[in-house]
Amino acid sequence: MARLQEIPAEFADDDTIYESFGEYCQEIGVEPYPAQDEAFLTILAGDNTIMATPTGSGKSLVALFALYQSFTRGIRAYYTAPLKALVSEKFFSLINAFGAENVGMITGDSTVNADAPVICATAEILANQALREGGMLDAGMVVMDEFHYVADPSRGWAWQVPLLEMPQTQFVLMSATLGDTTDIRRTMTETTGRDSSVVTSATRPVPLDYEYSTETLSDTLRGLVRNDKAPVYVVSYSQNGAIDLATNLLSVDLASKEQKAAIAAAIKGFSFGKGFGTSLRKLLLHGVGVHHAGMLPKYRRLIEQLALKGLLLVISGTDTLGVGINVPIRSVLLTGLTKFDGRKMRRLSVREFQQLAGRAGRAGFDTRGYVVAQAPEHVIDNLKAEAKAANDDKKKKKKVKKKAAPVGFVGWSEETFTKLIEGESEILRPRMKIDHSTLLNLVARPGSDVKTISDFIDKTHETRERRLDLKLTAISIGRSLIDAGLIEVRGSELIATQDLGPQFALNQPLAPFVLAALELLDEDDDTYALDVVSIVEATTSVPFQILKGQLDRIKGETLAELKAEGVEYAERMTILDEIESPAPLAEMLDPAFDHFVETHPWLNRGGFEPKSVVRDMIEQAMGFTQFVGYYSLARAEGSLLRYLTDVYRALLHNVPAENRTEELETIIEWLGETIARTDSSLLDEWRTLQGLDPTEHSDDLPALDRRFSENTKVFTAEIRNAMFHRVLLAERANYTELGRLDAESGFDSRAWEDAIEDFYDEYGELHVDQKARGREYIDITPGSDTWSVRQILADPDDNKDWAIDAEVDVAASDETGDIALRILSVGEIGR
Repeated sequence: MARLQEIPAEFADDDTIYESFGEYCQEIGVEPYPAQDEAFLTILAGDNTIMATPTGSGKSLVALFALYQSFTRGIRAYYTAPLKALVSEKFFSLINAFGAENVGMITGDSTVNADAPVICATAEILANQALREGGMLDAGMVVMDEFHYVADPSRGWAWQVPLLEMPQTQFVLMSATLGDTTDIRRTMTETTGRDSSVVTSATRPVPLDYEYSTETLSDTLRGLVRNDKAPVYVVSYSQNGAIDLATNLLSVDLASKEQKAAIAAAIKGFSFGKGFGTSLRKLLLHGVGVHHAGMLPKYRRLIEQLALKGLLLVISGTDTLGVGINVPIRSVLLTGLTKFDGRKMRRLSVREFQQLAGRAGRAGFDTRGYVVAQAPEHVIDNLKAEAKAANDDKKKKKKVKKKAAPVGFVGWSEETFTKLIEGESEILRPRMKIDHSTLLNLVARPGSDVKTISDFIDKTHETRERRLDLKLTAISIGRSLIDAGLIEVRGSELIATQDLGPQFALNQPLAPFVLAALELLDEDDDTYALDVVSIVEATTSVPFQILKGQLDRIKGETLAELKAEGVEYAERMTILDEIESPAPLAEMLDPAFDHFVETHPWLNRGGFEPKSVVRDMIEQAMGFTQFVGYYSLARAEGSLLRYLTDVYRALLHNVPAENRTEELETIIEWLGETIARTDSSLLDEWRTLQGLDPTEHSDDLPALDRRFSENTKVFTAEIRNAMFHRVLLAERANYTELGRLDAESGFDSRAWEDAIEDFYDEYGELHVDQKARGREYIDITPGSDTWSVRQILADPDDNKDWAIDAEVDVAASDETGDIALRILSVGEIGR
């Protein structure tokens, strides 16, 4: 990788910096566009610079130049982005350019080399530092990417605060969809005393062609592929929609035999897991990829690598394709021009449309890009029906019966498409909010008083009425902070009574509650380790689809039981409506948290929710694959893995060593191994951020290069889990699930049912209590190629004369990272 030349500060004049960066561009094979060159010069002149050019016009290179000119002059610089994933990506990119010793990162989750001259951070990190330190903050240059987020109702404050509170800073703001920037320029100039320039370019380096299609989606795709307009990114507006669309394309012949053979060769040896991995492999061999945030990282990277090699013709993904995907896309195909925004269905804004359309046609890959919007499906069907009738003499006289739009449908037309193409991005209306953390950060400044807060609100880009509302809110919050003893009034000054730490109120605000709640537990309780897990889970956010998967399964099983018992429909529905997801310790944790909030009023219940995911995996003796299959989470396994990783980090970081029993340590080790075996990407990155070699072992993190079976402690525990999970299913007479697990190895649902029903005929009851989980009920004999296992079934008389016999294939387990188990027999021992 090319690295920027370091220039001693005393020689870092404008010409030297400009020439040195030009040499770097030549080395990486890039010739700056006129707009980029204009931005270089305005930055060198000391102006605040707004880079408002189309997507694909090289704003990243301008950001790198801004950071470089500050670095060479000994000026500390910040780069901010809206997402931790983007901050992390830029962190590693800048390390390649500046060297690891010169780049740091602060996201709230991770802090690496925080004193470095170049810092990558989330927008909220910089905003909170600006509130606390204002003009005293060591930040002479700030590059803010995706600046259109300033209009986001919940997060826009973080993009606005630095512009109001950092007079010492030169700003570079970047976005393809800013619209009118008059107010923003005025604010920057008033705050910093610098001129503020706007660099615009209506001409894209790669021009776009637009088309409104009334053909079926499959015909549209065939046309794009046939006319050399692939790769095509097909945009859906939900993860399920993206997967369903990709699956439907299996019936459309898009790739040639040669292309399919090239893909097969490229993915040979790649480890596809069960569930979604199996589906994805099938799609890829057809020339179709899927890309969305709910996938495992290793699958997303595979899609990106195949696309970079030009092997994929179609990628089906969500409308967040601009985040984290850096692949050549020639065409963007929009399946619709409306989306659900969390509250209602609505048409895309001009800004949203431009963000999506701008991904088509990548400089260095394409000479043109293509943007196609599909007409609504029922409109296409009606046009087809009319055309067919027009060619049928018998039907010409009959009126064609048209399909109606779906109930609640928000429509669009070619006119809608044209308006989006020709429209100007909506005016950015910066948003500000006042909460407990805003006030505490402002009060942390030396000499802060009520006027400090009032003046801050007066500077915001809000209407007079809205500023008055913010001041009333500030008064209310201030009183609550004084009542809680977090602020004292001394004369005219407001004094914070506690040092809340440099990353207060960011990504892990509930960590102090974990410490407080641990005091409520008794280490001598049998459930102590699991209760610690429940406390951590209650303070860790979980994607909705995971809890929904659990709830759907519970309701489905309950419904089947109620039907079998003959319960009437109305009563069944009433019972189902009252069922909730498992929430261990909720009766203890809910009031404890409410009390905690009284002395920590900046917290809210938004991040607190008792739940059972990791605990459920442990109690039901399930690994990752079993959990995904049991709750039908194949489409959200990436989200599940990120949640498990968050819980794992929290257990390591937030639970003191003195609170960790041997059982809890085993759970933590098992969880780390589970994550690493499923997809080591997240742990690889975490190790790197901590300054560790991903291949080196440490006491806290699992050894990622070690075979599954080498860690005999965890391997043995996983075998016990796999066997007892089957016992639990047998106790519930869930022969369908047992068959799903073992049919491939020759033990289907009928075989399981025959064996277990014989056990019930003899004993009437199968025990699954803590004693039945004990070591006396399982015998594991290691071997070089296979391990032999006998799981004794706990009968009421404790005769121990029935068992499940199985063998574990060591090599297959190492290859898949999951226990490869084959059931040999289920029945009376010795029969």
